[in-house]
Amino acid sequence: MSFPSSLSSSSSSSSSSSSPSARSARHGHSTAPADPSALRAYGWDDDWAAAFAPHAARGLLPGRVVRVDRGQCDLVTAAGIVRADTAFVTPHDPLRVICTGDWAAVDPEDAGDPRYVRACLPRRTAFARSTSSKRSEGQILAANVDHAIITVSLAAELDLGRIERFLALAWESGAQPLVVLSKADLVPDPVGLSYLVEDVETVAPGVQVLPVSSLTGEGLDVLHAVAAGGTSVLLGVSGAGKSTLANTLLGQDVMEVQAARDVDGKGRHTTTTRNLLVLPGGGVLIDTPGLRGVGLWDAEAGVGQVFSEIEELGAGCRFPDCAHETEPGCAVTAAIEDGTLPERRLDSYRKLLRENQRLAAKTDARLRTEMLKDWKRKGAEGRAAMDAKRGRFR
Repeated sequence: MSFPSSLSSSSSSSSSSSSPSARSARHGHSTAPADPSALRAYGWDDDWAAAFAPHAARGLLPGRVVRVDRGQCDLVTAAGIVRADTAFVTPHDPLRVICTGDWAAVDPEDAGDPRYVRACLPRRTAFARSTSSKRSEGQILAANVDHAIITVSLAAELDLGRIERFLALAWESGAQPLVVLSKADLVPDPVGLSYLVEDVETVAPGVQVLPVSSLTGEGLDVLHAVAAGGTSVLLGVSGAGKSTLANTLLGQDVMEVQAARDVDGKGRHTTTTRNLLVLPGGGVLIDTPGLRGVGLWDAEAGVGQVFSEIEELGAGCRFPDCAHETEPGCAVTAAIEDGTLPERRLDSYRKLLRENQRLAAKTDARLRTEMLKDWKRKGAEGRAAMDAKRGRFR
């Protein structure tokens, strides 16, 4: 998935006479902003400062979005938390709207009321999924994230297919995934716990799988170390234990926690907005609401990363366009037959690729045409094979 070079800019929609620096000059106010180095705890660095330089020249303040509401957002700036209107950064493309984790340029304190977000800096990473609507839209969940912490509760049966979905989106975002198996204290048998970890590791090549318990402290030292290394986003379904982990990392009960249902381990949404919080041990945390749906969005590369062993096997197939079905010389189906590749993995791989292709085709006319031709070709081949089996020839 590619990221836009810029989300929005007010230069085309605001004249120089209405700019913050011009208004401040008319009223005799200084336009010198507070020292942005105070934002380093929130992830500010020299590269962000260089990207922000044109906005600083206009007298705007840098700020990181900590929460988004309808038409407004809260940002942390060197001068403190400010609320600003997002009218200038609300494009029609839902993947370009401002979201938690964005770095933005906001009016200075003396700009009057309301203050506006004037532009957003280009994103380094962005975690996106498809919406549950039928309009083929993507939804940005978090921006500028270094670590995607996928939280899976051991209070319920492992859903390996769902973990693969989360991993595909995490890899596609540009962040480094980490799978946290929460509530590890519910599996007191060390051997049983090791088997569960191994099961998840089979679907998460190149990803650390960490059993964690907020009750016993297991794995928390590793989790603290990861979270301290930049911006992390907590992802998972309702009842996975994200809010409990957030409170543990924060060292205080900031997020509301509710008990999961005993029957299936699911919980109600206790987090209803995406919030950005600075951690006392270093790093920044974005807590997200539980996700009911984990739809792919432009995640072909991410799917390939999750199923890297299938992609590597596919390089050894006789035909470069092998579909890993009935083609002769297919290295993937050979691995299924000799037991080195679980059939469930190949089924899941095909399913996610088809889903991602269908979503892409809804917005790409050329791809829709190619898919239609492919379906017709496969249909004709299937009918020809059936006729041959029945002794009929066209």
